[in-house]
Amino acid sequence: MTEHNPFLISAGWLERHLSEPGLSVVDASWYLPGAGRDPEAEYRQVHIPGAVFFDQDAVSDRDSLLPHTVPTAAGFARHVGAMGVSQDDTIIVYDGDGFFSAPRVWWLFRIMGADKVYVLNGGFRGWKNEGRPVTSAKTSVIPATFYADFDKSAVVMLDEMRALVDEGHVQIVDARGKGRFTGEEMEFRSGIKSGHMPGAHNVPAMLLSEQGYLKTADEIRSAFTSAGVDPDKPVVTSCGSGITAAVLVLALQSLDNRDVRLYDGSWSEWGSLPDTPVVKGKAK
Repeated sequence: MTEHNPFLISAGWLERHLSEPGLSVVDASWYLPGAGRDPEAEYRQVHIPGAVFFDQDAVSDRDSLLPHTVPTAAGFARHVGAMGVSQDDTIIVYDGDGFFSAPRVWWLFRIMGADKVYVLNGGFRGWKNEGRPVTSAKTSVIPATFYADFDKSAVVMLDEMRALVDEGHVQIVDARGKGRFTGEEMEFRSGIKSGHMPGAHNVPAMLLSEQGYLKTADEIRSAFTSAGVDPDKPVVTSCGSGITAAVLVLALQSLDNRDVRLYDGSWSEWGSLPDTPVVKGKAK
């Protein structure tokens, strides 16, 4: 991919700058329940030199019954400061497959006040395939201070989501796979209904990348318009548990849409409640 994207960094750029002060590399790998993978164990086995591991389940609202919801500003600052990350650093986030869970941590850092945050295009898979350096050595961390400035407006909570669904004025885009969206496939977590919110559109996150590399702006725009979404108008994104919804946020912001918000509870919340409306079948 040769076109410029303001939120991506190439493996070549990262390798050239690995040893520079003020650079933080963050392994944000996370996998769906049932994948049989332990991202932290994989990180300990091999990672990009100097990278620290971001546990998406640990860096979350510990009072929530939902998986990996947005933490408090103080909680986020405490965790990432202990990782040696400051809000003024250039922060490079990657995941194992390339474009799956890294955008969620990219989004978290940004809504908590960090400006220089990027996703490694191609992820760790691309990094290894290009023969770039890896290590199993434990990263030496010097604790830092992260001053969080939480932009709460970027996050949609349940009460507002109910109102948005009822009103139908804002585009809701679901990043889950087609089968889960239509209700033809069961959800990964027990006790959660199948289907989607009334009026929602379906743009599976996996359609926006290829081999871990984000697709071109034209391809991204086409994926949204084909699903009946105007990528230039306000959007609220959702997914299974708030992880891949951030893929849609990054993709839409790459098209210069700055009115994109994320429903943090996502389907883990909506599909588990007895009184939330659920639709099955294709989107209208």
